[in-house]
Amino acid sequence: MTFTFDMVAELNLLLKFPNKSLMQGLKIHNDAEPDVVAAAKRLFEKGIVTLPDGGYLTDLGHDLFEHAQVVKMALTHK
Repeated sequence: MTFTFDMVAELNLLLKFPNKSLMQGLKIHNDAEPDVVAAAKRLFEKGIVTLPDGGYLTDLGHDLFEHAQVVKMALTHK
């Protein structure tokens, strides 16, 4: 199985969340790219973020964020 376009959009959005504090989130505005808006809604439906337009990462979201960072670092390592 490969990553779908939707999965890549979700991973990219996940990596945009601030990781310095649990008290920081992300707001996706209605005029954002449609794939970003759709990715935020899917992350919410999966229980990864707290609001359909971003919000905060849930516990699951924090775990996935860490894994996404590891994958990104491994694929960009030179």
